[in-house]
Amino acid sequence: MSPDQTLAFETNCHIFDGCGFPAPGLHSFKFEPLFSVGGFDFNKPMLLALLGTVAIVWFFWAAFARAKVVPGKLQMIGEAGYDFVRRGLVYEALGKKEGEKYVPLMVSIFFFVWIMNLWSIIPVAQFPVTSIIAFPAGLAAIVYILWMYLTFKKHGFVGGWKNITGYDKELGAILPMIVVIEFFSNVIIRPFTHAVRLFANMFAGHLLLLMFTIGTWYLLNGIGIVYAGASFVMTILLTAFELFIQAVQAYVFVLLACNYVQGALAEHH
Repeated sequence: MSPDQTLAFETNCHIFDGCGFPAPGLHSFKFEPLFSVGGFDFNKPMLLALLGTVAIVWFFWAAFARAKVVPGKLQMIGEAGYDFVRRGLVYEALGKKEGEKYVPLMVSIFFFVWIMNLWSIIPVAQFPVTSIIAFPAGLAAIVYILWMYLTFKKHGFVGGWKNITGYDKELGAILPMIVVIEFFSNVIIRPFTHAVRLFANMFAGHLLLLMFTIGTWYLLNGIGIVYAGASFVMTILLTAFELFIQAVQAYVFVLLACNYVQGALAEHH
């Protein structure tokens, strides 16, 4: 694949020019390395992830480094965001006393996911980092490791496996089947679906945006201009919809993370 093919579309291709519609595909998610160090390739999604991380750290540092009793605008925004995750997600799932220690982690995950999603509609960047499966998988792995650690720390080795497998003598004859189902559900399927839910939504959303964006440009020729207008309107509507979905996906990812932690700390699975 040549470097030119990493672009979403060919800028000189229009309807009635004898070229087919340059539909987006997997090539739209592949990027040539910006540079390589010792065999390690650093590409655009990695750069966006790094810039997003720096932006988040800078924002919260600027908001709370010199916190005041009467907050300024930046501190007020920071407190609103922090409090939204703390009260709306962590406290609701874990309670105030138990959940307070997990607030920094959940706030960090929420804003990281949200900013990685938000890159999709930011000019020049225009790519959701979480549409690359490695990023949601890494975040899901952090939550999974925390969940397993807390489960065995709280219940011990035997009790931890009982918690994970839903072991309950009162289930009688169906106990073996329940144990097998719960084991595969919790140990294998849970981290997989946690990552894929975020990845698939952002992957599909980016493809839709590309489809109508490319379609708008492709139809700008002759009578196709009429249809280009309709495609452009769809692009605007989808961009607005993506703004909503980006926030929802960050919310859902952290909500599930909180529920997993709650399940690890619960007396009964």
